[in-house]
Amino acid sequence: MLMRILIADDHALIRKGLRQLLADNLHADAIDEAEDGNRALELAGANRYDVVILDVSMPGRDGLDLVRAIKDIDPATHILILSIQPEEQYALRAFRLGASGCLNKAGDPGEIVEAVRNVVAGRRYLSAKAQELLLEEMAGSGDALPHSSLSDREYQVFRFLASGKTIGEISELLALSVKTVSTYRARLLAKMAMDNNAQLTHYAFKHGLVGD
Repeated sequence: MLMRILIADDHALIRKGLRQLLADNLHADAIDEAEDGNRALELAGANRYDVVILDVSMPGRDGLDLVRAIKDIDPATHILILSIQPEEQYALRAFRLGASGCLNKAGDPGEIVEAVRNVVAGRRYLSAKAQELLLEEMAGSGDALPHSSLSDREYQVFRFLASGKTIGEISELLALSVKTVSTYRARLLAKMAMDNNAQLTHYAFKHGLVGD
């Protein structure tokens, strides 16, 4: 089966490595690359992809933000989230947003090939760690850290703020008014019992929620 694949990652070496790996092991009609989130969304809007592989942390719109945006463009697109961050920091939220699988960059390269084959066949792909997290959530014993209480939009704004973006920049990235973004900021600060962006940034880096 021929398939079209998009790889979105801000590191050229990773993109080239993934492209070669997938080309050598899969029957791909096209494998495109995007160096940031904005370019990934542009390509997803112009082309139909069977699988989109998204890095969690990219310039512009990050991987988690793009999951819902790409699914809105084409609900049939399968999305794999790839990150160096531990799965517990993003897996559950990614699945709730519509991702088909989550993988860690430190894992076996062959796992990526297996994951692509699985999602194209209509199955979700969960690493052993992601399976453990989902079982814990079903049992009601999931992560109780402050950021886990945030809504998806609040979490987006939180990560943007923690990475140093201003209210105005976030407003443009999410196509929201400055007032709305400010409201989300106030809500997430209250939920996390914090007073300012510096505290958010410290928390985010401590828990591996931003950065690569």
